[in-house]
Amino acid sequence: MNRSDRRIIHDTAGLNTGEWAVIASDHFITPVSRFFTRSHAAVPRIDPKTWRLEVGGLVDTPASFSLEELARSFPARTVAATLVCAGLRREEYLSVGPLPGELPWGPEPVSTGTWSGVALSDVLRAVGVSSRARHVEFTGLDNVERHGHHFGFGGSIDLDKATSDDVLLATRLNGLVLPPSHGFPLRVIVPGWVGARSVKWLGRITLLESPSDNYFQSKAYRVQRKANPAHPRDVSDGDAMSAVPLNAAIIDPAPDATVPAGRVTLRGWAMGAGGAPLTAVEVSPDAGWSWVPAAITHAGEPWTWSFWEAELTLEPGRHTLAARASDASGTTQPQSVHETWNVKGYGNNAWYRVSINAS
Repeated sequence: MNRSDRRIIHDTAGLNTGEWAVIASDHFITPVSRFFTRSHAAVPRIDPKTWRLEVGGLVDTPASFSLEELARSFPARTVAATLVCAGLRREEYLSVGPLPGELPWGPEPVSTGTWSGVALSDVLRAVGVSSRARHVEFTGLDNVERHGHHFGFGGSIDLDKATSDDVLLATRLNGLVLPPSHGFPLRVIVPGWVGARSVKWLGRITLLESPSDNYFQSKAYRVQRKANPAHPRDVSDGDAMSAVPLNAAIIDPAPDATVPAGRVTLRGWAMGAGGAPLTAVEVSPDAGWSWVPAAITHAGEPWTWSFWEAELTLEPGRHTLAARASDASGTTQPQSVHETWNVKGYGNNAWYRVSINAS
């Protein structure tokens, strides 16, 4: 991992990068230049003039669309949504044990954008969905290699989610044409679900009876609590990831910061499970022995994060601060990473802790 100024770079090709969020009203929507990036292969070069979106499988009328045809055939829609990498806060699991082959993400792979395009549900209505269809598969035009096989990154979502009006086929981010690193010319946006299901460089949509057999649906991005002794990194028996879990993070002060003793302001973000509204955010000056409520300073929309702020009084010395949230679904965050640990280190939403010095 290389830290260059504020940008954290997790691979030599610079495909997996992020910055800590800025908890300020003018950064509630993340500037495109500060968005995190996550890719499993090189960014493909796609000519938008020849690109087509193929829609097939269990449909009445298979179809093929150009960018112009999508824009002309379906109403424009815009949705604000926070994308969350499945590996968010993975580095905290390293206190339990190593996670070989996995990127040690901290709190940086999360960003909020205003996405524009057309609703997936409109496209599905146009092609006609078979009564046998239960899942919608997305396949990208990148070239991923796993175990000697080359294929496009892909995954699927259930039909109920796919037919909700907020799932988009997006061509723009924050009013601008999608940058190549974010999926140009078209990507899926699945609000409230882990970023792995918002497939980039989309080339094909397939209606299926069963979930996708793409590697990243059937072999990765699955939560498995016990390792297979014969194949320690295999998570095929785990549960496929879908909704983003309830989470909260302290962004300011940063880990190991030194602050003046006395009144200290904490700032961070929080987000309900699968888009559920938050009911509370609390912070602790003593690793969770006592708690005080935080104030929501910028309330989120249904599929976005919210910003919060709180003040604590700290005596001189070393302190471990903590944050936790709850939401309207009745969900609360688990206390320890030992409760959330899994083979690939996905979906960590234990209480967020940061140690600082007061002087």
